[in-house]
Amino acid sequence: MTDYAIDLHTHSTASDGLYAPQILVQKAYEAGVRVLALTDHDSTEGVAEAAEAATRLGIDFIPGIEINTETSAGEVHMLGYFLHYQQEAFQQALRTLRDARQRRGQRMVELLNEQGIAIRWERVRELAQGAVGRPHVAQALVEAGYAQSIEEAFARYLNKGCPAYVPRYKLSPQDAVRLIVSARGLPVIAHPLELPGPEILRQWLPELCALGLVGLEVYYGPYTAEQETLLLSLARQFDLIPTGGSDYHGPGIHPTPLGGHPVPAESVRRLQEAAAARSHQTPPPFTLPEPAAE
Repeated sequence: MTDYAIDLHTHSTASDGLYAPQILVQKAYEAGVRVLALTDHDSTEGVAEAAEAATRLGIDFIPGIEINTETSAGEVHMLGYFLHYQQEAFQQALRTLRDARQRRGQRMVELLNEQGIAIRWERVRELAQGAVGRPHVAQALVEAGYAQSIEEAFARYLNKGCPAYVPRYKLSPQDAVRLIVSARGLPVIAHPLELPGPEILRQWLPELCALGLVGLEVYYGPYTAEQETLLLSLARQFDLIPTGGSDYHGPGIHPTPLGGHPVPAESVRRLQEAAAARSHQTPPPFTLPEPAAE
């Protein structure tokens, strides 16, 4: 391990994080992070601001994203690194995903209102300062006195099976890989032990690797050494780069602080080499499926 921290999984107000991109970068610097990726959900709107702040502070910055997908086994999140994110076709796909996310947030507020819980959509948007996510609805619930903490708001109202849960846009992991590859990015499966789990992963990985998957998030937030060993064996079996990070959204949302889970510098080196190789390739075009009706 290095004498500095590496964090390849963070979120800002460009999606559902609580800090603006430049503030997130400043906090990462103060935490000893010297290699940082911003991986907002379905958005690269914070990348330019974060990159500028990182340059000023001497942080090696990686433009990234996290795309949410759905399968019969549950949610699967796909990270993307070293994106040529300014491509118009890629940005149009992200706008489609964000529009679906906004409709989801609005529906959550509607369900809460129907149950006599008086929070306003306008206030949720003010709290978000960008793309709306469940944490912003949770903040509004806390602010209005319906929960004592963000964790309680999720547990009582917003998690799956709760009164105001609304399912996400139904994008497949295969589509997420294709979308990231279309922008010359490097797809990596995020926190794979939540879902789909090691056995289902073994079944999926051959197809995902053939589509362009390059990595598996091994050094993740609360994962133990035993869990890392299991994921490392999978990564080696399929020649995938083991990556990692905190999944930091802000205080009170995830237990791991910025830079709080060690990530090897070797992982960054391998990502950089893969990105350099992919930057010279012509990626296949990709068209996003139509959003599913909610």
